[in-house]
Amino acid sequence: MFYLNVNKSQRMLKKYLRNKIYVDKSLLIEEINPYLDTGDNSICITRPRRFGKTYNANMLAAYYTKGFDSKELFDGLKISQCGDYLTHLNQYNVIYIDFSRGAGQSVSYDEYISTIKDKLQEDLKSQYHITIESYDHVYDWFDKTDDSFIFILDEWDSIFYKAFMSEKDKIDYLEFLKDLVKDQSYVVLTYMTGVLPIAKYSSGSALNNFKEFNFINDQKFVDYFGFNEDEVKDLCTQYPGIKYDELEYWYDGYYGRNDKKLFNPRSVSNAMDNGYLENYWTETGPMSEISDCIKNNVDAVKKDIVQLVSGIPVKIKLEGYSATDKELKSRNNILSAMVIFGFLTYHNGCLYIPNHELMLKYEQVLSQKNMGGVYDVVKRSEQILDATLNFEENTLAKLIEESHDKEIDLFSYNDENSMACLLTLCYLKARDDYDIKREDKTGKGRCDMIFRPMNDGPAIIIELKVDATPESAIQQIIDKNYMQEVEDYNEILLVGISYNKKDKIHKAKIEKFDAK
Repeated sequence: MFYLNVNKSQRMLKKYLRNKIYVDKSLLIEEINPYLDTGDNSICITRPRRFGKTYNANMLAAYYTKGFDSKELFDGLKISQCGDYLTHLNQYNVIYIDFSRGAGQSVSYDEYISTIKDKLQEDLKSQYHITIESYDHVYDWFDKTDDSFIFILDEWDSIFYKAFMSEKDKIDYLEFLKDLVKDQSYVVLTYMTGVLPIAKYSSGSALNNFKEFNFINDQKFVDYFGFNEDEVKDLCTQYPGIKYDELEYWYDGYYGRNDKKLFNPRSVSNAMDNGYLENYWTETGPMSEISDCIKNNVDAVKKDIVQLVSGIPVKIKLEGYSATDKELKSRNNILSAMVIFGFLTYHNGCLYIPNHELMLKYEQVLSQKNMGGVYDVVKRSEQILDATLNFEENTLAKLIEESHDKEIDLFSYNDENSMACLLTLCYLKARDDYDIKREDKTGKGRCDMIFRPMNDGPAIIIELKVDATPESAIQQIIDKNYMQEVEDYNEILLVGISYNKKDKIHKAKIEKFDAK
């Protein structure tokens, strides 16, 4: 057997259960059971790569299949405490297809889909001894069995990334899936996963029978994909090598039900298993590069990206993004795609960069030449940091003024957030050596920027003033005791930067604070 009641899912579940880092997501089964054998039995759950889609697909297949006895695997999991646990355990024929398998070896869509069809035919012929004619449709094959099936279709959209796929091929593929599972009497459940949502924005869409749950709209299944804060805290208790707040800083930033924190599971697992924090997730998968989402029309989202890197949320009403969207051109389309791929968080009508892991990637994006004037400002950010550390006040003011003039089309001279965005670019290079926070609460207020050195070097506090003097900015730092947050450092630099709206002149003042 290739797809029908095979034991691959049982073997995979056994491996998952033996993992050092394991989080029980079996209550997903209880959420799925009410959909079985109803008129509303088609579900598509899409998530970024490495968010547990394949684990859950294998778990469901292992639970439902009548091909093998899975009771021993599930008896120790949370689902075993539910009332209908035994009702559906190993009671169904399960067709499990991982559509990413074989896609890499195929040279055309026809070759790819023919292989899948041939394996389906072999399974049904072998199990049911039916005759399949050349003119039969795929639904005819299953009708001839006079039986019913659960379909677990994993990575349904993987073929869309292949260079050989034409627009006609994509349409043909959607028609194949439609013939297989849409409105068929033999279907007990279709559970489909992938990265890209289905295009179901018109009544004529091939798969408009599916209920779709993605990172933009899902509040039902969201807790089963990713680790929530309670699960991560429990892991920290089991494996105390890495602190919870460190994992939160690096890998948190998504939202589950009731606004609970949601973490990237692959990154948390790798960090806890390896014993150190680094960028694990953003280097995987063909769509992993954030630049892929913006390169088609960088001007549409350039200001948004700078604003997000500066820690300022972007308010927007997203319209959604789907598998059949041909190109990323409009601002809404690009930003929607970035949420779908997990590169941004969308919460309460605002976009955010989820965590430090992804922030590192965005900093790389800002350093690319296709960012235009932004790239020019970032390129001089090392000079700006050097001028700050060397107390070169005139040089610092001149470099910031030149940067401001360079991006006059992007930033308003009269907008404080725009000034903060500009300084974020001006000091981007400093992020290699400093943990930088904007509007950090400290002392008797919030300082504009605070730099905490990760190794050697002084702490830096920056205060911005419009239509005032840089000396008054430094006095505010002292009066409101912003130094309190960095008082443990041997050396603290106080930096006041001012901007005059009328003559558009920048000035700077740098002082060393004597904590004694």
